[in-house]
Amino acid sequence: MSRRATMLFALVLAPVMSLAASGKVLAEEAQRWAVNMPRGVTSVSNAIYDIHMIAFWICVVIGIGVFGVMFYSMYAHRKSRGAVAANFHENTTAEVVWTIIPALILIVMCIPATSTLLKVYDTSEAEMDIKITAYQWKWQYEYLGEDVVFMSELATPETEIYNTAPKSQYYLQEVSEPLVIPVNTKVRFLITAKDVIHSWWVPDFAVKKDAIPGMVNETWTSVDEPGVYRGECAELCGQGHAFMPIVVNVLEKEEYSAWLSEKKVEVAAIRELTKKTFTLDELMAAGEEAYNRSCASCHMANGEGIPGVFPGLKGSAVATGDISKHLDVVVNGVAGTAMQAFGGQLSEVDLAAIITYERNAWGNDTGDAVQPIDVLKFKQGQ
Repeated sequence: MSRRATMLFALVLAPVMSLAASGKVLAEEAQRWAVNMPRGVTSVSNAIYDIHMIAFWICVVIGIGVFGVMFYSMYAHRKSRGAVAANFHENTTAEVVWTIIPALILIVMCIPATSTLLKVYDTSEAEMDIKITAYQWKWQYEYLGEDVVFMSELATPETEIYNTAPKSQYYLQEVSEPLVIPVNTKVRFLITAKDVIHSWWVPDFAVKKDAIPGMVNETWTSVDEPGVYRGECAELCGQGHAFMPIVVNVLEKEEYSAWLSEKKVEVAAIRELTKKTFTLDELMAAGEEAYNRSCASCHMANGEGIPGVFPGLKGSAVATGDISKHLDVVVNGVAGTAMQAFGGQLSEVDLAAIITYERNAWGNDTGDAVQPIDVLKFKQGQ
């Protein structure tokens, strides 16, 4: 074979071999970056998927028909074959056809779409109710009638966020405590917010509902398969918007009942702890953990805050001054600022530990120890 032929063969074969070698990688990437919407694990999500596919295949058929006619016309009636363009102004038959066919298509699509919309908004006959309250930047879940309330916050370590440690599989998708619901149970969600507009979105459930301050929106789900499902806030809600994931753990009904019983015991135990007197060291240890979970995103782990955005607590007048003023700021928040009222978000034990930690960390060293009973009395106005 001549040198020129060899080079030409190599130039032609190289791209083919390269594509073949990368075929597996491309297939894996296509799977990972799936472009179609997920089918989901609820009857509503499956109905929405079916509507989507009906519309998709209608578009495919229309596309094939339109482009088929167009390419055929370009080939069969080209100028080189002596074709002469027709000269006409109106064609009543064509106008009737291209009006009736789209109308029929819309009617066909309207039937399943209307049926699904009625399902989406039918929150009646729910077997359990959960109130979801959005905060910057976390979720509070309250199981109505069960006396169970807890916060769900981002659990991804700061070392991953600031690139000082490798990112885990569920980077920015881990929470301190997931929402837990039973399988095959109609759960009604009552969704609201305390500060700005958020949106509770779990794609696998086909649930996306805005959380608006002063309003309560309703939606529901009934999950067909146990498992862990992830979502996120889908409404731009401030600088911590990306740090507001949603994790829902769907359990078999027996497992859910066991979890709920354990949760009630845990809530009762926390209430009992409110009466306990803790040592300064105990409060500092618990306070550091609670502070890093609930406060460090704004005031930073070193207590120095973000200059011009969030005030530092290191050496601040609040953290080293009058305890009652410090309690008021943490429990009731500060109107007109980003400082939220944590009195309804955290337990008296966590609040006492956080305040104690803030008053003794980073060189503040006031020596003050705030007990849970002090926080409870403050809330009660005593």
